[in-house]
Amino acid sequence: MTSTTTMNAALDAMHRERLMYLAREVTFEAGARMFEEGRRADRFWIVRTGSVALDLHVPGRRSAVIETLGHGELIGWSWHFPPYLWHLGAEAMSPVRAWEFDAEAVRVMCAEDPEFGRAIADWVGRVVAQRLHASRVRLLDLYAPYGSGGPM
Repeated sequence: MTSTTTMNAALDAMHRERLMYLAREVTFEAGARMFEEGRRADRFWIVRTGSVALDLHVPGRRSAVIETLGHGELIGWSWHFPPYLWHLGAEAMSPVRAWEFDAEAVRVMCAEDPEFGRAIADWVGRVVAQRLHASRVRLLDLYAPYGSGGPM
């Protein structure tokens, strides 16, 4: 995980403040499912404490854990792109405290303030790119004949 995908590194103070205006503190117990792949993505979170595993449904097998996220990291990006359906699932691996955001309210703010919208789009885009890379590497490790081909 690169530090440029955390909210504090990705958004300047003014944009962070605008986003945090919509924040609501929530908690999840260890083992709680935050969302399921294919369901409606109507919110997202920034982790304050604890860890969250992102997983991918693999037919005929257990879901593959793609990445584990923690403090300051964005949980969920599918809310930003139509048709607003989760591309992965997420489960709290420990007790989690997080800031929760209503996706529609954030999309409205993005539409009303193009500079804010660009900053959010850039942040979410970097997160998507990083998660795509992590998913590819993890799936190669799990299912390719020779793993991801990394150093031995």
